[in-house]
Amino acid sequence: MNITRRTFAAGALAVPLAATALAACGNDGGGGGEAASARGPITIWLSNNEQEVAWGKAMVEAWNTDHPDEEITAQEIPAGQSSEEAITAAITAGTTPDLIFNISTAAAPGWATQGGLVDLSTFEDGASYIEDRTGADVAKGYADADGKYYLLPWKSNPVMIMFNKDLFTKAGLDPENPGMNSFDSFLEGARTIVESGAAPAAIWPSPTNEFFQPWFDFYPLYIAQTDGMQLVEDGKSTFASDDGKVVADFWATIYAEKLAPKEAATDDAMATAKTAMQAAGPWAISSYKDAFPVGFMPVPTAEGSDPETVKTFADSKNVSMFTTSKNQATAWDVLKFATSQEQDGAFLEATGQMPLRAGLLDTFGDYFEKNPDYEVFAGQAERVVDVPNVPNSVEVWQTFREKYSAAVIFGKEPVEGALQAAADEIDKLVQG
Repeated sequence: MNITRRTFAAGALAVPLAATALAACGNDGGGGGEAASARGPITIWLSNNEQEVAWGKAMVEAWNTDHPDEEITAQEIPAGQSSEEAITAAITAGTTPDLIFNISTAAAPGWATQGGLVDLSTFEDGASYIEDRTGADVAKGYADADGKYYLLPWKSNPVMIMFNKDLFTKAGLDPENPGMNSFDSFLEGARTIVESGAAPAAIWPSPTNEFFQPWFDFYPLYIAQTDGMQLVEDGKSTFASDDGKVVADFWATIYAEKLAPKEAATDDAMATAKTAMQAAGPWAISSYKDAFPVGFMPVPTAEGSDPETVKTFADSKNVSMFTTSKNQATAWDVLKFATSQEQDGAFLEATGQMPLRAGLLDTFGDYFEKNPDYEVFAGQAERVVDVPNVPNSVEVWQTFREKYSAAVIFGKEPVEGALQAAADEIDKLVQG
């Protein structure tokens, strides 16, 4: 969910989104040949988020005004069950646009294997631009095992623990300083919420089986617990470990003590005060600001980490160039224009989401001074980790989710054995 805080500034000019489907167009595989140096009109796809579309229209208008021979045509990602399914179908059909501004880090490795994505490192300033903008340490987490960049890290919604301050007060917890940064203190606070009757659930992660659900329960806490370890590193799973078990046991306790439901919510559990907490990013500020006073705290760790150093899941979306692009030189220039400091600032203003740009607080200090609720996310955005860029990425996460759910949520098997079984299967997927 990417509900955002502000509409785009009044008076910003926009161009109509294209309503027609894109025609299929092929090339020699992208990142080389005539297409790599060709210039001319391009097409881009945007997510259907209202604020992102508004930013995209204004960005397109600004580019088109100065580049009449290299105009951008924009449209929203075609409707479907998910944007990933729509993009996969377009790659298969050869109908992808030049650029898409909504790329899942987990899906990109599969699309690169399909031959659908251009290696941005093949542009003369490709790797240096990405690493200078994002910060080299963060950026390299988005490169593949060979150091190639098939996506540009664009924006993040760092996962923190959102809470309803009114419900915390009702439970007798301090809404300004909950003191729930360790597993023990978090469990104590969660028990207090439920036992006091402040809310039926203390926290309500989705218990459903989609591959991405670990990103909002296990994975942020695992990143925090390990000071930034990914689920897979150096071609091998990492989570069948003491750190992985302590995080899984924490969530197993949450479910065993009925502090979180084992069924999916039928409505917005935060808005209806059925839960006091949820994992969320900065999108939640505007989503809930009229419903209740919103608070945020870092995800907990076993011993309780310093809030100024704790890391979490980035929940990022990225930009990729597709090998159907006939005018890749223009597409690369547009990608840099759309992720420039000026456009990152406009995007922040329009959406409240965090550009994946080094020195965010210093670069956009005026924005955070005017919007202090977002400042905590700007600091957290400097300490984020994404999903590993590995082969069979979606299958890796699906495998993990199924084993985790059986053991942690539904208690059908021992946690330690489930983690090891998941690790064994994932190692085979990653290593081919």
